[in-house]
Amino acid sequence: MRVELAKEFRFEAAHRLPKVPPEHKCHRIHGHSFRIEVRLEGEVDPETGWLIDFGDIASRVQPVLLGELDHRLLNDVPGLENPTSELLCAWLWKRLRPIVPLLSSITVHETCTARCVYRGV
Repeated sequence: MRVELAKEFRFEAAHRLPKVPPEHKCHRIHGHSFRIEVRLEGEVDPETGWLIDFGDIASRVQPVLLGELDHRLLNDVPGLENPTSELLCAWLWKRLRPIVPLLSSITVHETCTARCVYRGV
């Protein structure tokens, strides 16, 4: 049986978009309550009855979010000098793909109505 799991995480951070015109509101430093959705896809283990323990997902994702992004200015994080939602998705994919087996997509919710989905390369 093939399934897709999703687990959500949150962190707080500030950023500015240095490549937009100076009069654009996102050129100024501002903050977001980011919501990240991590999706995994694969075959259910017939022995355990699950794809992977949700706790195992959290134990791999939370250290990256809390240790590297939470309550930071994202522009100061190496690789996120222009921290758009799109580039944040790709950055997270690069950091999480080696440690989260079966990763199928990352969604960054910048606001309650704006999000970006990245499915890797």
